Amino acid sequence: MTTMKPNVSWLTDVSVFAVNRLPAHSDHRYYETLEEAEKEAPMALRHSLNGSWKFAYSVKPADRPALFHEADYDCNGWSSIEVPGHIQLQGFGKPQYVNTMYPWDGHNEIRPPAIPEDHNPVGSYVKYFSVPGNMQGKPVYLSFQGVESAFYLWLNGQFVGYSEDSFTPSAFDLTPFLVEGENKLAVEVYQRSTGSWLEDQDFWRFSGIFRDVYLYTVPSVHVSDLFVHAELDQAYKNGQLRVDLKLAGEQPSSVTMTLKDADGQVVATGKAESFEDGKTVVSMDAGHVTPWSAEKPYLYMLYISVFDSEGNLVEAVPQRVGFRNFEMIDKVMHLNGKRIVFKGVNRHEFNSRRGRSITKEDMLWDIATLKRNNLNAVRTSHYPNQSLWYELCDIYGVYVIDEMNLETHGSWQKMGAVEPSWNIPENKPEWQPIVMDRAISMVERDKNHPSILIWSVGNEAYAGEVLLNVSHYFRETDPSRLVHYEGVFHNRTYDATSDMESRMYAKPADIEEYLNADPQKPYISCEYMHAMGNSVGGMHKYTELEQKYPMYQGGFIWDYIDQVIVKKDRYGKEFLAFGGDFDDRATDYNFCTNGIVFADRKESPKMQEVKFLYQNIKLIPDRSGVKIINENLFEGTDAYDLVIALHLEGKEVFRSSQSIAVDAQSEAYVELKLPITDEPGEYVIHASLHLKEGTLWANAGHETSFGQYVFVTESNHVEVQQEGSLRVVQGDVNIGVHGRDFSIMFSKQAGTLISVNYAGREMIAIPPAPLFWRATTDNDKGFALGFDSGAWFAASLTRKCTSVQLVEEAGNATVTFDYRLSISADVQVSVAYTVKPDGSLNVKSRYAGVEGLPKLPIFALSFKVPADYCHLDWYAMGPEENYIDRAFGARLGEFQNDAADNVSGYVVPQESGNRTGVRRVSVSNDYGQGIRITAPANQPVECNISPYTAFELESAYHHYELPNVHYTVITVAGRQMGVGGDDSWGAPVHDEYLIPANQELTFEFNIQRL
Repeated sequence: MTTMKPNVSWLTDVSVFAVNRLPAHSDHRYYETLEEAEKEAPMALRHSLNGSWKFAYSVKPADRPALFHEADYDCNGWSSIEVPGHIQLQGFGKPQYVNTMYPWDGHNEIRPPAIPEDHNPVGSYVKYFSVPGNMQGKPVYLSFQGVESAFYLWLNGQFVGYSEDSFTPSAFDLTPFLVEGENKLAVEVYQRSTGSWLEDQDFWRFSGIFRDVYLYTVPSVHVSDLFVHAELDQAYKNGQLRVDLKLAGEQPSSVTMTLKDADGQVVATGKAESFEDGKTVVSMDAGHVTPWSAEKPYLYMLYISVFDSEGNLVEAVPQRVGFRNFEMIDKVMHLNGKRIVFKGVNRHEFNSRRGRSITKEDMLWDIATLKRNNLNAVRTSHYPNQSLWYELCDIYGVYVIDEMNLETHGSWQKMGAVEPSWNIPENKPEWQPIVMDRAISMVERDKNHPSILIWSVGNEAYAGEVLLNVSHYFRETDPSRLVHYEGVFHNRTYDATSDMESRMYAKPADIEEYLNADPQKPYISCEYMHAMGNSVGGMHKYTELEQKYPMYQGGFIWDYIDQVIVKKDRYGKEFLAFGGDFDDRATDYNFCTNGIVFADRKESPKMQEVKFLYQNIKLIPDRSGVKIINENLFEGTDAYDLVIALHLEGKEVFRSSQSIAVDAQSEAYVELKLPITDEPGEYVIHASLHLKEGTLWANAGHETSFGQYVFVTESNHVEVQQEGSLRVVQGDVNIGVHGRDFSIMFSKQAGTLISVNYAGREMIAIPPAPLFWRATTDNDKGFALGFDSGAWFAASLTRKCTSVQLVEEAGNATVTFDYRLSISADVQVSVAYTVKPDGSLNVKSRYAGVEGLPKLPIFALSFKVPADYCHLDWYAMGPEENYIDRAFGARLGEFQNDAADNVSGYVVPQESGNRTGVRRVSVSNDYGQGIRITAPANQPVECNISPYTAFELESAYHHYELPNVHYTVITVAGRQMGVGGDDSWGAPVHDEYLIPANQELTFEFNIQRL
């Protein structure tokens, strides 16, 4: 242990990042008896210091209580704070969200390693404790699992140590400083340090002790570190286990090892009786083993028993073991001999109330959500996660890119432009130790998790010798894994840093260009499908590459969960706050809202598409059977039932279930025996796979795969003219069309339909009007849709009716309105309403294409009904919202919701709730009264039924800014443009999902009473 006097200058000294910190080691558990180890009980040799601590907050170092660590310093009058937790989420200071720029940008003109002196919040923590009885007379250590970003540590007034690196453990030996009875632990946490220059990730800037803190002791002989090498032979059938052990304490007499399978049967045993410098290696032949994969995460349990010099058992270590080989074969990444495709997501640790101080319950929900939705991989963006997460990935079966805590984005990229004039760490040798320390801390802790296939050098730190050396360290220390780094894309001099070509937000065409140019490395998108707000359109263009190019090996969606924080508005009501809502400046506002999961841990509608496009087993039904393509690498279909459901006009008329046997990497055609489908109408065959038995992550019956086939049996029936008569009244201002118990009114003055009254119930609250604008999505704003197509906004608000025509024929009455728009004198829009004797209306809308105008966001007709009519019964594509470029995961069927449900939880209000393929939707009140909108199956429409207009949504920055609900807004569209998702800062929606202004557009639908 080094005796040093602490100095605040360490905060800006790149060479000082760990003082008296114990070496990093594996995250194994250990016990004093084998019985405890077998139960995996809470460790008796650990004692948690989580809970309430005394706390003082200072805005800058000069204001801190500098002597608070002294034994006789009275802290009783201080506030309290919960550990683990962030300082800024417990009433001290304020959180700040920035993406690429450093948080002090515009406030302090500094360069690394300098840090702001006027604003560097300091948290002074004090915890009083007594040494637990089972630790008396033994060495006592203290472990911080995560402290942001630098801290000094004292015990009973004596300086213990110092550490940086917010996301890996820091442990210290307290033994020399302990006293009998009560001990005073003092921790001084700084938000800014040299490490802050290396922690410029796209996240909220917090500080504090945000992960667990605990005391621990060790037996007289202790496994201080172990490295399990569990590999397969060349046939991927037999396992070889090698365990590297480091022991501390007294000289042991022996160490024995027993490997057991999942049923508790002994597979192999080993023993070590000679030790050199406390080290030994034990090898065992495990014979035929079950390999580990995400499809079948089979784990063995290794029990390590340590005996002291007298032959007494003093320590028992349980260690999960997964046998698997991950390797590059012919320029393609393989797991256990099979080409792997990552169907992944980037995941920040986040909880909307606790920030990055997430709970076990959060992690259990997350891991099950990944599995239920066919995600097989996660990238720990951009820092090592809590140890429990890797354990869950081992157990549940999720592949991991483990990323070291490094991002220096603001040092080389400014507002999107690459400008590395003062990039760190680049080729600066003085930064090598502090960067390498982060790599070592990650590898040493996480090396025994079979779920980790790839070590990542970090994120968005440009390139240079420092990072290249880190990649060499990874390979030399652990040849069983590959190394990832995207940043070399910007500087190919250091291309050797990464074993794979990794890019962010490359367009599908760019990816194909790479794959068609004799590439030397396999390709992954470490970030793609920027899921900000209403997004993930066009994802199929990426997943379609999986089977087209062997060297395309998948990608990781950005990202998993919205990083937003629960806050109260001025009226005391909670809302979800993003950057800027805490008066934090600089800020990047709502750029933190990119999750396929909402901040309250509810799946967003985007997940419907992700689940479908990530499914490993594809189902392609037709009228005779189902083609089953099993793209699993190892597992067949034995775990599933194939369920077939036949629907006629949305109603189920047949269902069957059967077991199927389709091996991995094969396909089969299963013939179906369906009932005769000669009754006229639209049929849908739904084919789906469901779990036969429950798993850790889903109950029995959970659907994992889905496919559908739609066909129509035509009718020979000749439509009979409706009986009944209409009374048409041509007034000076209005045209009235009246039947036995209904009244339809059109206004020549207003230039539209103004009344649909069924049996005394008025359905039109605000008349219909052509609509060419949608509430802009985050992606729309990113590629400047408002700038390019904003004229359609004005065109939707104002129009001039140029003619009204009434035609009476064959018992029907048709009123046609022609419109001119301010956007161009050449634009012609017409809406024709045909009233039939039963009171139903046929509505036809037409837009004549015009050259030289910007693309249309939507072509629709929108009107309002009273808010009481809010219950919706759909026969359309669903059940979740969908768009023309995000409808692969939707299915045609009947489903129900309310208008309010269609305002999705995107943090900034925007277009949401749309349904494509709408054949019918009923809009009713609590008594079942209302209207039904229908369209023919061969010309379905899109519908968005919401409490708000596009303009109300457009004008609101937060949901609490939306007005009180007075109407249900019904928008029927012939076509709405896609939502896109390649990125959120300039990538347009793909051409085939746009609406050019120079094409003619028409659609029609019917309105009838319920």
